[in-house]
Amino acid sequence: MNDNDDIWPAIEQALRATLGNACRLGEAQPVSGASMDRAYRVAAGDHPLFIKIGRPERAADFAAEAAGLAELGQAHSLRVPGVLAHGRAGPAAFLAIEHLALRPLDANAMTALGEGLAELHGIVAPQFGWERDNTIGTTPQRNARTGQWLEFWRENRLGYQLELVAQRGNRPLASAGEKLLARLPDLLAGHRPEASLLHGDLWGGNAAMDDAGRPVIFDPAVYYGDRETDLAMTELFGGFSPLFFEAYHGAWPLDPGYREIRRDLYQLYHLLNHDALFGGHYAAESQQVIERLLAKG
Repeated sequence: MNDNDDIWPAIEQALRATLGNACRLGEAQPVSGASMDRAYRVAAGDHPLFIKIGRPERAADFAAEAAGLAELGQAHSLRVPGVLAHGRAGPAAFLAIEHLALRPLDANAMTALGEGLAELHGIVAPQFGWERDNTIGTTPQRNARTGQWLEFWRENRLGYQLELVAQRGNRPLASAGEKLLARLPDLLAGHRPEASLLHGDLWGGNAAMDDAGRPVIFDPAVYYGDRETDLAMTELFGGFSPLFFEAYHGAWPLDPGYREIRRDLYQLYHLLNHDALFGGHYAAESQQVIERLLAKG
């Protein structure tokens, strides 16, 4: 689908409910920052907007992202882009949020992000999961609520990703994954996390700072789960300095067993998802992680 002029009047009309009837969209400049969709910085008076545009079937995904951003807004020490509108616009789906002038995190913002993430994780729910399913990248992410973390991680996270592995025909990886699922009660024995509010996809590309130096998080895959899953993701692809980890651990130390077992277990979910999205070396990496976990006593 090519973007064309007939989508912009529909987006402008939707935005008037938030910004007022005087809202007029100006020039739309393509920007990076939405790898699965197209993204634009759009002039709108004194308030430039960041607008994602995707195929019409992405409307439900954009609605879930909007709800996730609103959920993350409960952590007052972190800045989250405000949602202005989302829905269908002609032959497309769209999500419009406030445009922030983002910069790489400096030392002070790294520290503030670590402290702010601990605050975010202090927001808890009675059950794991969330009120709705969403996506991790473009992969469906199941969030059916349950009171047991082991059950949630087995059924809604690793189990689902391993179903996708089987559909892709990688029998060795699927077989190893089934053995790992059977070992989860041993690997998670004695671990009783709270159901913390999570970003869900916190790699270095989804965090920055605004022009006031305040840490900003965006592009979430929100749910309530073990806070260590967010920490595991921050360690998977880099992008976070020691100051970030020192600040987080100073505010809320991690439980025993994270580095020995659970970091690998939680990173595996993202490696399997990257195999689903991008292929390449991620299947081999996933196999190595599974074998390492199966070798744990």
